Amino acid sequence: MLPTPRTFSHIGLSVPDVEKAVKFYTEVLGFYVIMQPTKVVEDDSDIGKMCTDVFGAGWKQLRIAHLATADRVGIELFEFNGNHAPAENLNFRQHGTFHFAIQDPNLEGLLEKILAAGGKQRMPVREYFPDEKPYRMVYVEDPFGIVFELYSHSYELTYSNGAYT
Repeated sequence: MLPTPRTFSHIGLSVPDVEKAVKFYTEVLGFYVIMQPTKVVEDDSDIGKMCTDVFGAGWKQLRIAHLATADRVGIELFEFNGNHAPAENLNFRQHGTFHFAIQDPNLEGLLEKILAAGGKQRMPVREYFPDEKPYRMVYVEDPFGIVFELYSHSYELTYSNGAYT
C-alpha cells in the first residue's frame, strides 16, 4: 500500500536583503505577507533555541519574513549575517534543491515583470508538446540570483498523458 500523498507546506529562501525580497515576491509574484520582516537573535527564547537547533551555535541573528502563495504554500525569507551568493546559482549536479516553480497562465507577462524588477531570463520561453498542448515554461532568476521556473499550466496538466514520449 502506497503512502497518502502529502501537501507542500513551505520553502525557505536565503536572501541578501529581506525587505527587498518581500517587495519583489509580493509586488512581482503576487505573494502575500503573513509576517513582516522580523529580527531573531541567538538567545534562550523558544525561537532562538529552535534556530540554534537548526543552524548550530554562532548564527548570532537573522531577519525572517513569511509569505504565502495563492494556493497557501509558504515562502520563508531568511536574511543571515554574512550571507553571500553561491559560486554557481544553478549547480544542478550538486545534490539538493536547485529550483522551484511558479505557475501563471500569463507566463510572458509575469516574465516581463520579473525582468523589469531586476530579475533575469535564463533561456527562451519553450513550449511543451507544441503540436498538442499550448503549455510554456522558462527558467528565470529573481534579483538576488535565486533560480526558479515559470509554468503556464499546472504540473499535472503539463506532464500528464505521455510526457516525454
